[in-house]
Amino acid sequence: MRAIKLTVAAAISAASLSVLAAPVLASDADTCAVAPVKLRTLAASAQPEAARKAERNIALGEALCDARNRSEAAKKFNLAAKSLGTELAVVMTNQANATVQ
Repeated sequence: MRAIKLTVAAAISAASLSVLAAPVLASDADTCAVAPVKLRTLAASAQPEAARKAERNIALGEALCDARNRSEAAKKFNLAAKSLGTELAVVMTNQANATVQ
């Protein structure tokens, strides 16, 4: 009886984790599609050194997206955003707000 309860609890935990992970996967796909464009827009008005660092990380992120390594690509996009003085989450949130308005 105890083994059955543990099995059911483990199955429920696994199911809830998979439900929580689904939005993260969707956001990774959005990151690969949207982040490079948004970051390049920011880089266009940045200081030359910051723009160069950002562009290098954006290009690496795009290559990682092409290689289907979205989690590492998100890290590169975040580095690009930091070199531009912001965070990737802010860049992506601004995109969501722009489409809502």
